[in-house]
Amino acid sequence: MKPHINSTSFGSITVAGEEYSHDILIRLDGTVSKRKKKLSKEIYGTSHVISLAEAEYVYEEGVEILIIGSGQSDQVRLSDEAKRYLKEKKVEAVLTRTDKAIKLWNEAQGKAIGLFHITC
Repeated sequence: MKPHINSTSFGSITVAGEEYSHDILIRLDGTVSKRKKKLSKEIYGTSHVISLAEAEYVYEEGVEILIIGSGQSDQVRLSDEAKRYLKEKKVEAVLTRTDKAIKLWNEAQGKAIGLFHITC
């Protein structure tokens, strides 16, 4: 079941009433975990570019849409390799500022995964 995201502010996100102070990943089954941003940071020196390795980690068979919260000031981007990978897997990747991504997440229909950056 897809958990409802209550709110976000710089450095925090609240999902189903529980506040997190780190970037999060929400899986198809609704599980919330800490984002493995080191998969991108090791390659690009920043977690603001999502690497192929991170895209592969995030992907799950059956996902239709990947909603990415790109931070409070819209800093996160997909690498070209990650874009190609998701396109090959027929996953619609929607990347927008985290507050807007939360609205999309809460309204999303179908099989969705969420990746939310909560700072810049």
